[in-house]
Amino acid sequence: MSSSYLPATTDSIAQALEAKTPSEAISILYRVLENPSSAPDALRIKEQAITNLSDLLRQENRAEELRSFLTQLRPFFALIPKAKTAKIVRGIIDDVAKIPGTSDLQISLCKEVVQWTRAEKRTFLRQRVEAKLAALLMENKEYPEALNLLSGLIKEVRRLDDKLLLVDINLLESKLHFSLRNLPKAKASLTAARTAANAIYVPPAQQGNIDLQSGILHAEEKDYKTAYSYFFEAFEAFNALEDPRAVFSLKYMLLCKIMVSQADDVAGIISSKAGLQYVGPELDAMKAVADAHSKRSLKLFETALRDFRAQLEEDPIVHRHLSSLYDTLLEQNLCRLIEPFSRVEIAHIAELIELPVDHVEKKLSQMILDKKFAGTLDQGAGCLVIFDDPKADAIYPATLETISNIGKVVDSLYVRSARIMT
Repeated sequence: MSSSYLPATTDSIAQALEAKTPSEAISILYRVLENPSSAPDALRIKEQAITNLSDLLRQENRAEELRSFLTQLRPFFALIPKAKTAKIVRGIIDDVAKIPGTSDLQISLCKEVVQWTRAEKRTFLRQRVEAKLAALLMENKEYPEALNLLSGLIKEVRRLDDKLLLVDINLLESKLHFSLRNLPKAKASLTAARTAANAIYVPPAQQGNIDLQSGILHAEEKDYKTAYSYFFEAFEAFNALEDPRAVFSLKYMLLCKIMVSQADDVAGIISSKAGLQYVGPELDAMKAVADAHSKRSLKLFETALRDFRAQLEEDPIVHRHLSSLYDTLLEQNLCRLIEPFSRVEIAHIAELIELPVDHVEKKLSQMILDKKFAGTLDQGAGCLVIFDDPKADAIYPATLETISNIGKVVDSLYVRSARIMT
């Protein structure tokens, strides 16, 4: 930074905009902010300079400089209203978030800001930065720390009755509990978020978030039809806002169609007017899975998982449901293949289904234990022995029913004899 400051005027801002290089523009804006004037017009120009400088540093991927810049601005924050301070601080934190590979820096920056807001007694800003910090901790899989932070924050916000922030925090808590596989608490937090949202106007993007989380929880309970309707609502909200999350809502809609054995509808949804806007790897992955499901082909299914690993395996929601679908598809194929046999080599089944022998043997043993069919594995001979389905003998239920009826008769006679004796 240069030691001489520039006047806090629109001309200085224009000079920065006309600079030939980003570095020159950044230098000019720093010199504008060094101006000691605290006149209302000068403060307004400085606010604009802060916004422009933050954008430039983000474009140049100078995350550490953004962090130190936020610390340098603290004396300036004493001169402007708290609402404007909150807007600037959250804006700079968001700019750091847009720079790739800065998750650890964002966490440490948020912790610094929380400490400063506590010292300055800026409750409104602190609560929002703590909510952002909890979201970052969750993304970083630091679940216990995020949960502790949210627990205290929810109690505090409930006392203040800040409904909009309460919706954000409850929704975040629901996502956190879902990540920890605690579905009852995830549903309870989502219900709390919906209750708070019903009392106020919720921005469309936030409503889309609520619908998306509702769809995820319903899908987890295997209620795919209800989940589909929630994903559709979320898709419409994000699509209207041109939000990139729209493609994920559409992807989960297609997943629900596949899970309820309506894979033939997938191509129609993708080729619709709304679907064509989002054609890409995400939708191609779901189309490949739908084709494999329609043809009941495990080979095509595994090819889809291999070709679209990033879209299927690395998406935890899709991966969980496709694992279940793969197991079901594998069981159906194995049952169909072993049906004509009473004794068959495991290697022959593996050859027919085009899967490794050890994989097929493991699955067959699991199916026998789960009583999907009656049989045993002769590992010495490498064969599967299938038994006929044992027919239930009707004499046992009939005997139990007779004994039960005799018991009722004896009880009735005892009651009568007791009355006679009295």
